[in-house]
Amino acid sequence: MARNIKKSTGAKRERNWTGPLLFSYGFRPFFLFGPLFALLAMINWLLVLGGGGLEPAGLGALEWHVHEMLFGYPSALIAGFLLTAVPNWTGRLPVIGWPLLTLALIWVLGRVAMLFVGGASYGLLAVLDILFLLYFSAVIGREIISGHNWKNLKVLIPIGVLGGANIWFHADIAGGGGADGAIRLGFSAILVLIMLIGGRVIPSFTRNWMVRQTPGRMPVPFNRFDATVIGVSVFGMLWWVFLPGSVALGALLIGAGALHIVRLWRWAGVRCMSNPLLVVLHVFYAFVPLGFVTLGLAVALDDPQINTAAMHLFGVGAIGGMTMAVSLRAALGHTGRPLAADRGLIAIFVLIALAALVRALGAVMPDFGWLVTLAGYIWIAAFGLVTFKVGPWMLRPRLGQG
Repeated sequence: MARNIKKSTGAKRERNWTGPLLFSYGFRPFFLFGPLFALLAMINWLLVLGGGGLEPAGLGALEWHVHEMLFGYPSALIAGFLLTAVPNWTGRLPVIGWPLLTLALIWVLGRVAMLFVGGASYGLLAVLDILFLLYFSAVIGREIISGHNWKNLKVLIPIGVLGGANIWFHADIAGGGGADGAIRLGFSAILVLIMLIGGRVIPSFTRNWMVRQTPGRMPVPFNRFDATVIGVSVFGMLWWVFLPGSVALGALLIGAGALHIVRLWRWAGVRCMSNPLLVVLHVFYAFVPLGFVTLGLAVALDDPQINTAAMHLFGVGAIGGMTMAVSLRAALGHTGRPLAADRGLIAIFVLIALAALVRALGAVMPDFGWLVTLAGYIWIAAFGLVTFKVGPWMLRPRLGQG
């Protein structure tokens, strides 16, 4: 009953907002702008690889690409999800209207700034990019603390670390470095967030659906095993961030991957194969252990090509896939649509998974350079579908509201 009251209160506030519909709920601007940016950024990246496109004066093309796919695109989807989920966790009214518009504007300014950083302007424009994650952390932290929702304070840690990694990235680039450590820390922060939120929503959504099906094995809820898996993963990633090269670290990362495979098996995903919207959560979480095992091999063998493959299994598969799987599910529910994946949504999920696998294959098969371009085209197809199929939902009233 309490949860229904929270939902109705949020929906009422959304209806009472008299400004642009886009800023009537947290998911709307970020689930529109994030995928649109992912589409445009990949188009620009392929153009740059072909000798055209926009390349910032103060960043190399590769640094810009990595930064925007790690700190730019994911931060929008994370913001959209948390701004929508936190009111349900806390019972507080959602952040809408001018505060939401301010958040969205800061994120957009950061993306524009990253295209023009260079020379004397680098510091000022980098601040515009840095500001979003800091401000967003403050907004979410205020909501969680004001709602006395202490158990969810832990989500602030990876978001704060991601913001710190972004600061480190700009400081290192400004000092003439390559920001490798900052990039590793950024990956680690988002992966921990996926472990925390994925470990909450995947078994929960799966169980809620399975109780209406034939009896059988049910997902195991979060317990000490999950906490141990996350603890081992965090230890391994911190080691990787600051002391990235050793056979022992490689073995630890492979071990962490094995633990995540067990964790995923405990969620009984094989029982929900008839529900694509649930299956994709399990499939994209599977890129977490796949990435850990691949990264462990790269570290143990000191192989940069396998390392690149691991980064794209993490970046495209785990981060790109999980952010889309969770956000599209939330978009369906909050726009009044049935929680079911039609052919268009299934195509989006298949294309993202395929892009991750093709890009990883391209990394370990450099003689087939066209695989890298093909992966980019597949990504563009996926996020083109998101933009033109799902994007309009963000601009229209919830179904049933007229």
